[in-house]
Amino acid sequence: MCDTHHNHNTSPHKGLEHDGHDLEHKTWSRRSFIQALGIAGSGSMFLGSNMLSASAPSPFTSAIADAETDNILILIRLSGGNDGLSTVIPIQQYDTYANARPNIYIPESKVLKLTDDFGIPTYMNAVEPMWGDGQFKAVHGVGYENQSLSHFTGSDIYANTDLTTTGFTGLNTGWMGRHFEQCYPDYLINPPEAPAAIQIGNLSNLVFQGEETNYAFVTNNIDQLEEIAETGFFYDIENAPFGDCMYGDQLRFLRGVANTTYEYAGKIHDAYERGQNQVEYQDNGFARQLALLARLIKGNLGTKVYMISMGGFDTHGNQPLAHERLMTNLSIAVNNFYEDLAFTEQDDKVLSMTFSEFGRRIFENGSNGTDHGKAAPTLFFGSGLNGSAFVGDHPALDSPNSRGNLEYTMDFRDLYATVLAEWLCVPIPLVEQHLLDHPYAPVDLGFNCSGVDFPDIVYSDDPPTLPDTPPSPDGSDPDPDVLNTIVHRPYYPTERTPHIYLEMPVAAHVDIQLYNILGQNVGTVFNEMMLEGSAEINIRERMRDSLATGKYIYRIQVADQKMSKSVMIM
Repeated sequence: MCDTHHNHNTSPHKGLEHDGHDLEHKTWSRRSFIQALGIAGSGSMFLGSNMLSASAPSPFTSAIADAETDNILILIRLSGGNDGLSTVIPIQQYDTYANARPNIYIPESKVLKLTDDFGIPTYMNAVEPMWGDGQFKAVHGVGYENQSLSHFTGSDIYANTDLTTTGFTGLNTGWMGRHFEQCYPDYLINPPEAPAAIQIGNLSNLVFQGEETNYAFVTNNIDQLEEIAETGFFYDIENAPFGDCMYGDQLRFLRGVANTTYEYAGKIHDAYERGQNQVEYQDNGFARQLALLARLIKGNLGTKVYMISMGGFDTHGNQPLAHERLMTNLSIAVNNFYEDLAFTEQDDKVLSMTFSEFGRRIFENGSNGTDHGKAAPTLFFGSGLNGSAFVGDHPALDSPNSRGNLEYTMDFRDLYATVLAEWLCVPIPLVEQHLLDHPYAPVDLGFNCSGVDFPDIVYSDDPPTLPDTPPSPDGSDPDPDVLNTIVHRPYYPTERTPHIYLEMPVAAHVDIQLYNILGQNVGTVFNEMMLEGSAEINIRERMRDSLATGKYIYRIQVADQKMSKSVMIM
């Protein structure tokens, strides 16, 4: 969280900017109900007291898993807005930089020159060996058009990639959430063996949010995840309070959603016990996060994406000391982390990247700090980079906008696209879909997925144009590629008549089962042959109006393809 007590009396935009800054923190409540639980989990993974075991993944999920070649991604959020000019120092523009920051610039004697053009502060010297070993890249000027200077809107945009997001509107799914939604279409009923993602802190962040669920196993802080890893213990939801009203049931469900599953806690614990740290880490929150991740990775947990956080980057005042402390801790911890992974030769399979909701301005303010700005560098770490470099064009310091902001030279979505396509090896049509049709423009980060064969599948929100291919007379199943184009969604013609809208590209046998929030099967909605075309299936009518009010999950199965979504029964 940001410090709202800065003294900015000499800032030229004090009245307008900082009143808004304080108001943001006072009024922010969206998604904050999750914070009350203290811990959140993978959506409806754990439904009440029933543990739902993972089934075999779909053929498409298998293809994605095979393509991934065990690569792991770590997202490092620098919360508050990291100052790029205190992270990567443009030596060729040094005089302009120093003149803009007479009280807070980093002296030349404290600049570690990595090339003739760029350096880093000497307090980041822990990453110098990584630079020498080809494990460090910095991408200049990362941002987007009309960049928001709001902490919360900026965070949402970096998570949902929806540039139209404002404080009141915006897409409520994240780029990784959309990725996992495609990987696990039957996630609500058949979750994967290991958590799809693990997130420490930032409970309200949208990165892993899908339409139906959040795909990350989330803990509020490192203390909670350490306790889970060490003990395998979670909330005892059976001891939730009960009363005459529905409060007890609702709390059980919310805690069930928050907990993920006891099975996941056990798997995290088992991986933690199998893995060992072979490097001594510092005793601070960020280092502890990376130390724990190293044990889980070395213990072969199977999770492919992690997100960790470091706060304190909202440096409106006293920036030099604050930034030195933060980036010193980050540099040492990252270096220790990759040294640790190198003991088991896993360092080439783990890519880390930083991100922040915005950068900061070129000019210092009157409080020895900097105010909210635009473009900032993104840092990448890992042996998979195959060489160290500064990537892209650094913004010009002598041509800022009217408020002293650096203009972006690299769209952050291009970095996301490159990581998805070339590190996690997601097919390019899907990459563009996950990034809301942003055209694929890869950035040379030193890795690629060449040689990986992907299934030839069509992905579109529009009804597909497909050949007339009903099931063969011998009863064999339809082509699985065709089944991937099935469209389904719940809708409500009236308040009391929930329907399932279903579009079938071919004729096939369709089985639709309904589950309550405890994971119990409450009946069959549809189980018969369906012709190519669309149908509207009235759930209440099919279930003979025997359903109580509440949230349910329907699961559609066609051949080996399984899909699930939630539906409200009013």
